[in-house]
Amino acid sequence: MSQSERSPVTAVLGPTNTGKTHLAVERMVAHSSGIMGFPLRLLAREVYDRIVALKGPSEVALLTGEEKILPPKARWFLCTAESMPTDRDVAFVALDEAQLSADPERGHVFTDRLLRARGREETMILGSASLKPMLKALVPEAEIISRPRFSTLSYAGARKLSRLPKRSAIVAFSVEEVYAVAEAIRRLRGGTAVVMGALSPRTRNAQVAMFQAGEVDYLVATDAIGMGLNMDVAHVAFASLHKFDGRRTRRLTVAEMAQIAGRAGRHQRDGTFGALHEEGPSAFGPEEVMAIEEHQVPPLRQLYWREGEPDFASLDGLIASLEMRPAHQMLRAAPQAIDLAVLKRLADEDWVRARTRSPAMVQRLWAACGLPDFRKLGLDPHSRFVGRVFGHLSEGNGHLPHQWFADEIARLDRTEGDVETLAGRIAGARSWAYIAHRKDWLLDPTHWAERTRAIEERLSDALHASLQQRFVDKRTTVLLRKIGADASALPVTIGGDGEVLVDEQVLGRLDGFRFTVAPDARAGDKRMLLAAAEKRLVGEWKRRADALIAAEDRALMLVAETGEQPAIAWDGHAVARLVAGPATARPRIRPDRTLDCLDRGTRDAVTARIESWVTRQMQRHTPALVWLDMVARDPAAPAALRAVATALGEAGGIAPRADVVQAVSALDGQARQWLRKAGLVIGTLDLFDPRLLKPLPARWRRALLAARCGEPVAPVLPVGATVLGAGDAQPGVGFRTIGAQAVRVDLVERIARAAHDARAGRAPFVPDPALATSIGMSPDSFAKLMVLLGFRSEAQADGSPHWTWRGSRLPRPAPVQATPGNAFAALRELVPGNG
Repeated sequence: MSQSERSPVTAVLGPTNTGKTHLAVERMVAHSSGIMGFPLRLLAREVYDRIVALKGPSEVALLTGEEKILPPKARWFLCTAESMPTDRDVAFVALDEAQLSADPERGHVFTDRLLRARGREETMILGSASLKPMLKALVPEAEIISRPRFSTLSYAGARKLSRLPKRSAIVAFSVEEVYAVAEAIRRLRGGTAVVMGALSPRTRNAQVAMFQAGEVDYLVATDAIGMGLNMDVAHVAFASLHKFDGRRTRRLTVAEMAQIAGRAGRHQRDGTFGALHEEGPSAFGPEEVMAIEEHQVPPLRQLYWREGEPDFASLDGLIASLEMRPAHQMLRAAPQAIDLAVLKRLADEDWVRARTRSPAMVQRLWAACGLPDFRKLGLDPHSRFVGRVFGHLSEGNGHLPHQWFADEIARLDRTEGDVETLAGRIAGARSWAYIAHRKDWLLDPTHWAERTRAIEERLSDALHASLQQRFVDKRTTVLLRKIGADASALPVTIGGDGEVLVDEQVLGRLDGFRFTVAPDARAGDKRMLLAAAEKRLVGEWKRRADALIAAEDRALMLVAETGEQPAIAWDGHAVARLVAGPATARPRIRPDRTLDCLDRGTRDAVTARIESWVTRQMQRHTPALVWLDMVARDPAAPAALRAVATALGEAGGIAPRADVVQAVSALDGQARQWLRKAGLVIGTLDLFDPRLLKPLPARWRRALLAARCGEPVAPVLPVGATVLGAGDAQPGVGFRTIGAQAVRVDLVERIARAAHDARAGRAPFVPDPALATSIGMSPDSFAKLMVLLGFRSEAQADGSPHWTWRGSRLPRPAPVQATPGNAFAALRELVPGNG
């Protein structure tokens, strides 16, 4: 756009909420053609959509770094400042937020457009009143019009998040702070929309639409909100008054505070602003409040400048022109931006210098350096990325490889992940979209531009959904709007899978008798939700209790998970716990706390049903334990038998013989016969019921022992295991530790019997190790077992080991006192199988 002396320049300056952008748009569409530059892609898109609605899509173009919609006959162009075309002759040109010329990072771009971008018939410069002295000095021909704010902006003091009024926007200055505030608002007030400059237009529009439609009453945003985004905000609250500007963390200027605070109020509706803190660095000072309320922002003293038409004759000439000092005293050389830093970094590479010996290739390198660091990688990683791009652009046909581009965007085309992951993929997609919109960087740029746009849209939709899921509690919003705090009015229903709903919003789940509030419910609503659900669920709980009482035995199940307390489940949900009782075989049944929802009579009936089920299951799976408990309590049984029964019962039906050696020695033949008929084995080393080694009885045994000791259930051993490592079998699980191995007690007994059957008195003999070997015992463990069994190893002349019986290492039985013939009458009835 060439400078024209006949083209009037009008500067419309003033605070926010003055309708400056709206005025410029009206002026532009009144001309036959026009270009308007904005500070944000989001703003350009917003105005583009507005003008498309007026003029039709074939007449309007959108030009940003990552998005290009350019109909062949487009007459009106909406652009980011960096993407404003400088070679088109149009009737009207406007630059929005021109005070950004003082921004250290992007200011030189706005200054260049301020000085050089002109319309054939009219030019408008929009910005803050702080720009006035700069315009008088740099564009003396400009007519300056000051527009007052349509409504009043006043300071409302500091308010905590929990006390913010509806239609509030909370402004933070980092992604982490935005997310932290949004999470707090979700917990306190039901949900919030999130707006950040890094969001794609599609995501931002969806979030803003949610706020505008009243689905949420709060908005958390970065300072991007201050750049003209049109939203119905009544109050702006500052979470902080400090920001990191790319170089350092500093306090906001009064102009920046005013720009952001000015978003409060709409047209002639008044607005308020404030902070979240009354004191400290995040609180407003009196002078700042007065300046913002009275729209008295300090004037700008200088603008940043960089040569807008650099020298492409050589690489060094390009760098020198970009580092030139401005001639005008009101201009200041721009700090080194990322594009110049990347250029200087690549200029140190020999291969880059070898490929930039022509002005065209120097210009191509500079274009590659203009690739924004959307992913915020930093100078070194971003330089390597740009270097790879330029490497392809400077060789072969000058296009990026099709496969490389396809592979990179395919890697981003995934919609799973959290908010941060999706936002990172969108940033990556923006880089490839920028590349795709360079007309000479790809063989088929139109195709790839569509592909990258589609990917960004999918990611944007996923990000919007993820933001909703993370920061919006729809259930709470529905409840509060429907009935306020009256929980009894909630229309609660129960779904087929146990979900408890109100107006299709899930309050929680009903699992068995346990109602659990949905995990994402905010703390303040949980009491209301519980009260509402419980009122509706009383009848459902009674129905379920009746169903449990009438249920068949197969509907109940023992739950004995490793590391947990033993429980009884009905329909897959715990309804009771096994706890310590008078004996291992007589555990107590403690109803689960979830049964507290039942009246006492119903709860007692449920408990009695569970107790009767446990009794039958123990008689079925652990009959010896039941018998041992009865013997231990029978006064007619001899003392030795009661002692064995007590000890063996407490051990869960498996105990080392050494623990009850005196009582076992005192048993007479009749008592031993009864133990055998009860299914118990008095082994050489252990006393045990072999049935308890089977999976289901073993499960019951572990549960009963855990209940007896008040400890978690012991780990389950592999089904069919015969030999384990010594450290893999805990005491009392039916394995005997022998050296480095643990052998199942019934197999130990079989090996012991085989050894005794093979010996001939005390003569040396060679035992057959076949059985031990077949179950996995090592020779060393077998030798240790033989010693435990009372054998001594003796080497023969030929060197082979022989074993000699040296007698039992256990004490010999003591004489048994005679007992009356009817002393065991009661026991006969207790022994399974006795008539």
